Amino acid sequence: MDELEEIRRRKILEMQRQKELEELRRQEEMRRQYEAQKQAILRAILEPEARERLGRLKLAHPEIAEAVETQLVYLAQAGKIQSKISDEMLVEILRRAQKRRETKIVRK
Repeated sequence: MDELEEIRRRKILEMQRQKELEELRRQEEMRRQYEAQKQAILRAILEPEARERLGRLKLAHPEIAEAVETQLVYLAQAGKIQSKISDEMLVEILRRAQKRRETKIVRK
């Protein structure tokens, strides 16, 4: 009887691992699809120079670049962006994003 229970326990563990792997694969596929969709939107709304700048920013400051990309995608999906964003416009957006992120420390 112990041997049978051990086999059942192993089978249940194996099934749980397979479910976990399938879930991870599904999540990874969804992440890839989201990323591809995001890149397509960014290609549509950013001029080439602005895309290059955003790519360089992503190498140096990935968290800032990700936040700006998310904001741009949201605005594009909401129909708030009427024309392509130039490099100069992106620089201004980045300046504004940086100002919001600055933390002010006041000593008393």
